[in-house]
Amino acid sequence: MSELWVERYRPSTVSEIKGQQAVVARLNAYSNNKTFPHLLFAGPPGTGKTTAALALTRDVFGSDFRRNLLEMNASDERKLESIRTKVKQFARTAPSPGTTFKVIFLDEADALTPDAQGALRRIMEQNSESCRFILSCNYSSKIIEPIQSRCAVFRFRPLNEEQILDRISIVANNEGIKIENEAADAIAKVSLGDLRKAITSLQVAASLDSNVTRDLVYETTATAPPEELHRFFLSCKEDGFQTARRRLRDILNNFGLAGTDFVNQLHRELSTVSFLDEIQKLAITEVMAETDFRMVEGGGESLQLDAMTAKICTLL
Repeated sequence: MSELWVERYRPSTVSEIKGQQAVVARLNAYSNNKTFPHLLFAGPPGTGKTTAALALTRDVFGSDFRRNLLEMNASDERKLESIRTKVKQFARTAPSPGTTFKVIFLDEADALTPDAQGALRRIMEQNSESCRFILSCNYSSKIIEPIQSRCAVFRFRPLNEEQILDRISIVANNEGIKIENEAADAIAKVSLGDLRKAITSLQVAASLDSNVTRDLVYETTATAPPEELHRFFLSCKEDGFQTARRRLRDILNNFGLAGTDFVNQLHRELSTVSFLDEIQKLAITEVMAETDFRMVEGGGESLQLDAMTAKICTLL
């Protein structure tokens, strides 16, 4: 792929951001005033945090905004030394002529060590007049309270399927891609509210065939179709352990799933299985949680999945 469509279709201004109406309304006020306080953007991946930070900076400083912006990925430079050198030096230098402050954008700030966050807190305090900080993170609880109290906090929500479908349609039309309705629905389903994942999934599928089908989407995203997971539950209920185990192996091999991926997808589909009652679903959820924990802790994947299958068979 010569160019990522995610970057090509990134909104350049705050008003172009879709799916985050409450956030956009507040950020537009900052854009109009050409100034803003320290900001903390928190929310799941692919919901527009980085886009919002860059768009706000562009709105405030214009097309030459890069001169007044230091962009860092805190997960790569998460140690105390990076904060004391790179961030501190940039914060102390004067803003560009015609501007009153500069911006430091720390992406994935929840990866900063506690010592680095402590140093960052002091820098934010000492340079608040000439420098503004925008921090983005997936988990705001990992940001220390003194930093959170210095920031205006924005909560980004996962996009709903209608918003993702609308954006996918725009991208497909602009790129000359024919996408079936079922394929678009599949992309919206597998993206789980992550627009970046949705656009990337479309690009990967389109790189193989300009006519994107539902089967192609599930094949390229390493995701099992819902009906395959329903058949697994049905095999556990009606056919017994050996048949259910064979179906499990077929799903893993045909769609290239890791054990934890399979359990997570199985969990997402459990609520839609019509031939199981609530008591059975509760019991199966406990079994899947135990299996996922054991695999994360290093348990053998094959043995743990077989044990989960056996337990489900005894419950149904």
